[in-house]
Amino acid sequence: MAGETSPIRSVAPAGLRPPGGHYSHGTVAHGLVFVSGQLPITPEGQKLFDAPFEAQALQVLANVDAVLRAAGSSIGQLVQVRVYLDDIENWPAFNTLYAQWAGNARPARAIVPTGPLHFGLKVEVEATALAS
Repeated sequence: MAGETSPIRSVAPAGLRPPGGHYSHGTVAHGLVFVSGQLPITPEGQKLFDAPFEAQALQVLANVDAVLRAAGSSIGQLVQVRVYLDDIENWPAFNTLYAQWAGNARPARAIVPTGPLHFGLKVEVEATALAS
């Protein structure tokens, strides 16, 4: 209807490269922010497939943070996080980096070992948070 605004809003962080597929980095709906799976891809579009796991994980977490901020949310408002790892052996390293990144936030979380991820990358993270 004319004049109505959608209760669903896409989030496109200025600092992230546009998604490569038909989706948005995040969606805000009904008081929640849904962060699409973030891969270790730099704002310039470089896929970090040759980088060590820790560098890939830090880039993914930075991307999640960028989407949350663009949506007016933050790490402290996270409700749920889902982590996909190409190898469960990377879980301890991820957990250490994640704990530093998340600080006092302790959202529900799942770690899912998947085998190979898109582009041969090692980690992907999706999340849900409260919108401001």
